[in-house]
Amino acid sequence: MGINLIDTHEQYKDSEEILGRALEGVPRDSYTMVTKWSYAPGGDDFNPDPEALARLVERSLRRLRTDHVDVLLFHGMKSEHHDLVVDRYVPVLQRLKDEGKVRFGGFSLRYGVDPAHEGAVTALERTPELWDVIMLKFGILNQYASKKALPLAMEHNVGIMNMAAVRFKLPNPKLLAETIADWKARGLVPQDALPDDDPLGWLVDGDVDSVISAAYKFAAEHPAISSVVSGTSNIGHMEGNVAAMEHPYLPVESRIRLESLFGHIAEYA
Repeated sequence: MGINLIDTHEQYKDSEEILGRALEGVPRDSYTMVTKWSYAPGGDDFNPDPEALARLVERSLRRLRTDHVDVLLFHGMKSEHHDLVVDRYVPVLQRLKDEGKVRFGGFSLRYGVDPAHEGAVTALERTPELWDVIMLKFGILNQYASKKALPLAMEHNVGIMNMAAVRFKLPNPKLLAETIADWKARGLVPQDALPDDDPLGWLVDGDVDSVISAAYKFAAEHPAISSVVSGTSNIGHMEGNVAAMEHPYLPVESRIRLESLFGHIAEYA
């Protein structure tokens, strides 16, 4: 189906081991493997030992049954973490790259914590040369990355993995309606801008067969986005996601209207 990027994490239960078994015998140059390291698993409780990163990579390589990972991300990097991550852990990452065990390095933003993407902006303004890839959330209801983070990524040739473009609110009509109603009540969206019932139903037209399809197209269209990471629980779901991104763009008028409605809102939804 054309899927050649796989995103995992050493903390995603048995994911790495399952992938190692599933991919055994598959040509290693036919897919890109991304994994992550939680340097502060408690939120701000930083691992005091930089070599923990090297041990994590060795364990991931054994689990994945490979001799290298293509992308290693520091998971959940906040703006205030930047200097510590650069000073304590980046030298080990560089050594792992020199050894050929990691090809590219970067970081992810923790979902729900940094809606304005300050972690990405700080890193791209201070040390853009250190980062090959950033994972962040950009979608219909979460467009704020287009203010600074995405333009900076394009300026410095940093790849963007777009996570969670469809997660909680968009696939749930009740939660979506409640979110739009809340934003109307708070003056973030004009009262008459959208109907109360099925507020994004107007997006469904032509090859856009659902709000979810529209969300994936919107998530893939921005020129800074390298890959859209799509979680799935069954084959039919995966086929629908792939179909949505076969033509990864919305009608121009739909995209412009979405940007006008939600582009200024820095909240996770």
